[in-house]
Amino acid sequence: MSVREIAILYVDDEELNLFIFKNNFESNYPVFTASSGEEGLEILKQNSDKIIVVISDMRMPTMSGIEFISKAKALYDNIVYFILTGYNSNKEIEQALEDKLIAKWFSKPFSVENIESAIQEALPELDI
Repeated sequence: MSVREIAILYVDDEELNLFIFKNNFESNYPVFTASSGEEGLEILKQNSDKIIVVISDMRMPTMSGIEFISKAKALYDNIVYFILTGYNSNKEIEQALEDKLIAKWFSKPFSVENIESAIQEALPELDI
């Protein structure tokens, strides 16, 4: 599969973060963005055949990143999920890693290289 065929959904409640993420990745991947977990679930519903990677902010109003990913993974388990957070790892993130809910977590400000590397590492697990 070529890099162009790997679409990413990035979920973050801050518009600036959505812009920065899309700006950094859209030259290599189709990028969908959502400003809430609810919107992220709707985008997945409409584009689950395209989206292979989901990256979510951890702390958002109404639904945390882990809550969103739990709901999304129950519906779409053929996607690799990551958390991006401005905070340090915590018990909730560690539990999500242990339960294989997420493949990895990244801290803000993010490294494009670290995220791209993690995406490439996860692809064999998805039979892509």
